[in-house]
Amino acid sequence: MESTLTASEVSSDLPASVSVSRKPRTLPFSLSREGKRLRNIVGAAVTDFGMIQEGDKIMVCLSGGKDSYTMLDMLQALQVVAPVNFELIAINLDQKQPDFPEHILPAYLESTGVPFKIVEQDTYSIVKRVLEEGKTMCSLCSRLRRGILYRTAKELGCTKIALGHHRDDILETFFLNMFYGGKLKAMPPKLVSDNGEHVVIRPLAYVREKDIVKYANEREFPIIPCNLCGSQPNLQRAVVGRMIEDWDKKFPGRVETMFRSLQNVVPSHLADTKLFDFTSIDATSRGDWDSLGDTAFDVDSDIEAKMRDEQSAREATQGVTVRFGATHHPEA
Repeated sequence: MESTLTASEVSSDLPASVSVSRKPRTLPFSLSREGKRLRNIVGAAVTDFGMIQEGDKIMVCLSGGKDSYTMLDMLQALQVVAPVNFELIAINLDQKQPDFPEHILPAYLESTGVPFKIVEQDTYSIVKRVLEEGKTMCSLCSRLRRGILYRTAKELGCTKIALGHHRDDILETFFLNMFYGGKLKAMPPKLVSDNGEHVVIRPLAYVREKDIVKYANEREFPIIPCNLCGSQPNLQRAVVGRMIEDWDKKFPGRVETMFRSLQNVVPSHLADTKLFDFTSIDATSRGDWDSLGDTAFDVDSDIEAKMRDEQSAREATQGVTVRFGATHHPEA
C-alpha cells in the first residue's frame, strides 16, 4: 500500500546540455552560520563528484534520522544558490515497525514545501520471520529497502537517488570491508546501481557525523529512532564506529587523514595485480610508475611530524616518553 502527499510536484525533462536560467527559490527556514558551513561542504562534494546536473529530479530518502533530515535541508539550501535547476521529492519507506509514529514525517514534510511520498511496505515482518532471534538484521533489511526504493525511483521518473551516509559511515564501511571482507572498499559518493538504471549519490560524503549532530540539535528535528537495527548495540558497525570515535578524541585530525587516504590511492604500492601490472616491472623497464619508484621506503616528513605530535600528546597525558624502538618511563 502506498500513500502520496505532494506539494506542487514539478518534474523536468530537460537534458543536462540545455542552458536555462535558474529558478528563484527561497528557504522555508533560516540557515544559520553552521548551516551555511555545512551547505558549502556539501556543495564541494556535489561539485567534486558531479552529483547534480541541470534538470535532475532527485529522490531524497528520508528515514526520520538526523542524517537524512540534514541532507534534505542541505539540498534545499543548494537549490537556492546552485547554478543549475533541480527538483527534490522526499521519500519515506514505512516498514511497519512496531510503534512507528506514522504522523511525524508527513507533518514535517508538509512544512518544508518539498513534494513527498510515503511508501508503505511491511519489510519488518519479513525480516523477523526469516532471521533467527539475535541475528544481525541490517543486511537483509537494507536489501529489501533498496529494492523498494529503486522501484519507487523508476515509477517517479527520478534521475538520482540521494542517501544520507556521511563521512564516518564511509570510513566505517572501509574498515568493515577490510577487517571482515578482505577488501579495500568503502561507500562511494556516487555510483550506478548493478542493473544500470539508477544513479545513487551521497551528498553528505564530506560531512562529519558530529557536525550533523550539532546541526540536528540546532534545528530540533523530530527524530524517529529505528527500533529494528537500532536495538542491536553490538553490531560490528557500532564497534568500528566507537573505534573511530575514540581515535578522533585521542588523536585530533587522524580521521580527516584517514578519509583523505581514500582520495589518494597509489595502486603501485598496494598488491592488487588487477590494478597494477607488477609483472612488467624489471631493472631495465621504467614506465609510468617511475615517479613512484621506491618512495615507499623514504621517510615522509609529514607522516614523521604527525607521529611525533602524537608521541608528544601521549607523553603529556601519560608521563611516558615513546621513542622508536624504546619506551622510557621517567620514574624508572
